[in-house]
Amino acid sequence: MAVPDPVDARLLALVAEAGRAAVHEIAARAGMDAREVASRLIALSATGLPLLVGVECDPNGLRAALAPPPPQQQQQPHWGGYPGQQQHPHQPVHGTPSGAYPVHGTPSGPYPGPSGPYPVHGGHTGAYPPQAFPQSTPFPAQQHPQSTPFPVQPQQPPHHQPPQPPQPADPVLSTWGPPQSSSWARGDQPALPTGPRTGKIGTTLETIGLEGEQLGIQLVEVVDPADFLFTAAGYRLQEGERAVVVHTELTNRGPIPFASLPDLYLVLIATDGRQVSKAPVSLSSRPPHRIGVNPGETAGGHTVYVLPESIDVVSVKWSARSDDDRRSLTWSTLD
Repeated sequence: MAVPDPVDARLLALVAEAGRAAVHEIAARAGMDAREVASRLIALSATGLPLLVGVECDPNGLRAALAPPPPQQQQQPHWGGYPGQQQHPHQPVHGTPSGAYPVHGTPSGPYPGPSGPYPVHGGHTGAYPPQAFPQSTPFPAQQHPQSTPFPVQPQQPPHHQPPQPPQPADPVLSTWGPPQSSSWARGDQPALPTGPRTGKIGTTLETIGLEGEQLGIQLVEVVDPADFLFTAAGYRLQEGERAVVVHTELTNRGPIPFASLPDLYLVLIATDGRQVSKAPVSLSSRPPHRIGVNPGETAGGHTVYVLPESIDVVSVKWSARSDDDRRSLTWSTLD
């Protein structure tokens, strides 16, 4: 079965050479992200190739990670008592423990006979005779001075207020727009680069990573051809092939770490627009890139390419992702 994708072909060649290896080992040798290698190998295994992508784990560790958390300790029941009296659950209880109180004698039930008004003993109470209280004398009327209404204040004409200076615009509204508008919907996305995106060999270009990293990338050198470096490392070129070595440096100028491989999507651009991906090899005389660049650090490395001798390289292109050209940078290799 033919494998048209050159990246898949390189991965299959590494797997065939190793025979049996972990996915992250194949990814390290290929200089690729382990997640991309795993997805490519799984897709290739589904096409009928004699390839099995497995998984290995620590059974006890996985069971411990999947075990439910221990139940929380239940609180001691609150013992009854007088209102406001605090009871201590660990205090020893003296006497008979609380429970159902035994009933002595005949249990109480409904009172026999219909309920009615309580019988009244004696005569009905009525109004007391007038002789019981001395005749009350009304209080003399109190003389109060006649109240005078408050003088009515003449209505003043409204005072003319001087015009207020206009309030400065809210920086939040001027930046993001009114709340609940469409401009707030994607406010969590990192900004796109605004500086120049093209240059020549030796130029440092700036861009923004997928996680908002502030990156400065410099194309230091392009060695074309680099057959002597390739063969000195113990590799052999096929008839009609040549090697190219590209030296780049990545500087992380922001507070967010860059957690990917700096040259993961560094490609060569031919005259016809064809893109040449890097080869899964590294040279001892030209050390490769390492994964991750911390804030404030600069990391350099070399990327190796193997391509036909008939292809002319006109530029080098860096991308944060293969399908995202908004953050890509391009250096021309022509004089």
